[in-house]
Amino acid sequence: MKALCFDTFGNSDVLYYGDVPEPICGENDVLLRTKAIGLNFADTYRRRGNYHLLGKPPFIAGYEAAGVVERVGAKVQSVNVGDRIVVTDVPFANAELMRVPSEHIIPLPNDISFETAAAVILQGLTAQYLCNDSYAVKAGETAIVHAAAGGVGLLLVQMLRAKGARVFGLTSAETKKQAVLNAGAEEVFLYTDAWAELAKERTNAHGADVAFDSVGSTLMDSFSAVRDCGTVVFYGMSGGDPAHVNPRMLMDTSKTLTGGDLWSYVTSHIERVRRAEEIFALVRSGDLHVQIAQSFPLAEGAKAHDYLESRKSSGKVLLVP
Repeated sequence: MKALCFDTFGNSDVLYYGDVPEPICGENDVLLRTKAIGLNFADTYRRRGNYHLLGKPPFIAGYEAAGVVERVGAKVQSVNVGDRIVVTDVPFANAELMRVPSEHIIPLPNDISFETAAAVILQGLTAQYLCNDSYAVKAGETAIVHAAAGGVGLLLVQMLRAKGARVFGLTSAETKKQAVLNAGAEEVFLYTDAWAELAKERTNAHGADVAFDSVGSTLMDSFSAVRDCGTVVFYGMSGGDPAHVNPRMLMDTSKTLTGGDLWSYVTSHIERVRRAEEIFALVRSGDLHVQIAQSFPLAEGAKAHDYLESRKSSGKVLLVP
């Protein structure tokens, strides 16, 4: 089969499209023929060697895909050959075929396209736990969303609006503002603005109820932007390590800092399927629009990596076998 591979770590020029052996389908696995594959920054980190990889070259990145079941292990009873499924947190997705353990199978309804499924499953699950589990947002509350034009950000803005929340988005470029406004944000600030103060002004000097911070280096500004008794949800460090937080500040302002990691919540097959079905229902109702920035042939994976790393995209980047 064909796969997007790399033998050494480095820039996108280490990627090549080549032949590798088909994965072995065990008795508790299915073999998935991929139709659409989600590309994430984590894949670029693996290519660069920032993340540990098991095994020996050729390495194959990718952790989310949608497609059709091609082979079913002897002990798998939940799906049949020809069924449509979507998967996340399963390695070696940047290939025509991938081995999927049965507990990771998520049935894909016929009215959700392969492209939409591959674009929404990982980032949609992330946005979902952030506004339901890390902080259960209520109608009428005010939320700040960092990196609001990114894959998670755009979905999170829409989920917050569907809950009846008021949303302020943050982006790095003027050109990204419109996408965030289209997603339902009331207003979008640039990181070069005095955005913490602006958020306070828009909330009668009180501050937002919650800030979802995936940048890290902005953590203390997020604390400044939320009200006393407000919450900062810290779930990423795209802008660098956060400053150390003084517990005395938390005590004096009654503010809360909480962390977020998807796999603390998606801990079983039942939970995986339940949460995915909720996301599909939002897509079906029109409350969640999945924006695909661009699709690239899997053979042109290096171009896709360059495009993602340029940070010019708004929405999801896909690879298509």
